[in-house]
Amino acid sequence: MISKEIFKNIKRIQIRTNKYVQDVLAGAYHSAFKGRGMEFEDVREYQPGDEARSIDWNVTARMQYPFVKNFREERELTVILLVDVSASSLFGTTGRKKSELIAELGALFSLSAINNNDKVGLILFSDQVEKFLPPQKGLKHAMRVIRELLVFKPEGRKTDIAKALTFLGKIQKRKSVVFLISDFLSPDFKDELAVIGKRHDLIGVNVRDPHERTLPKVGLLQLKDLESAKTLIVDTSKKKIREMLASRSKKIADELRKMFDMHADGLIHVHAGKPYMESVNEFFCKRRVSR
Repeated sequence: MISKEIFKNIKRIQIRTNKYVQDVLAGAYHSAFKGRGMEFEDVREYQPGDEARSIDWNVTARMQYPFVKNFREERELTVILLVDVSASSLFGTTGRKKSELIAELGALFSLSAINNNDKVGLILFSDQVEKFLPPQKGLKHAMRVIRELLVFKPEGRKTDIAKALTFLGKIQKRKSVVFLISDFLSPDFKDELAVIGKRHDLIGVNVRDPHERTLPKVGLLQLKDLESAKTLIVDTSKKKIREMLASRSKKIADELRKMFDMHADGLIHVHAGKPYMESVNEFFCKRRVSR
């Protein structure tokens, strides 16, 4: 039994993300993520402008008039949400934790898939695989995915993306669309990313808080690593320290984007406290054009 507050949060996220799905992403998701291939449907008479390679020469020979093959797209896809629920997702300085934004993004992709009659599966991970929901269709299943994203309490605190990708490779043999949603504060996972990127359409969604990239100038500041529980005192009044953090954060972000461009299907950057739909829609549109 879920509490009234959790139920309200689920409905709020459903209403907000469903509005985005209908108003902003309508058609963009469908165009960006095609089916597995084209299936023969029937033949029709040739019309000016039809490509010569689509002519059915056997039918044309019998009918003494050119006929072309009609194909329809095999639409059904499987979408897997590979979601980081480690302790670092509980960080937030904008009045909103990264975990809340991650849940909303998961709902967005889930409802987009269901709206297109695709299956959706969910893998929650920390430094271990925490939960797996096999892919299914339907709004009822999408609501269960949203509920798990909001209420699930992980056992692990750290992050191991390599382990999560390895698990995905074992349980999902058929080619799928995979959204890897994380802050990517994890040990190296390049090799596992390359393997999964060859078998699936793998898109990274990098969720970060603005103060993970730049420190405010507030003097002495005690920082705590939520995953290791280690603490550190930093003097934010020193410009050199602030610039060093900003430079290091930019370098990590650039390397992450380069890795996803090379071994996967790209990376969406999302920042807590800022609207995310522009970044998501821009990615979908770029993918549609490239396809």
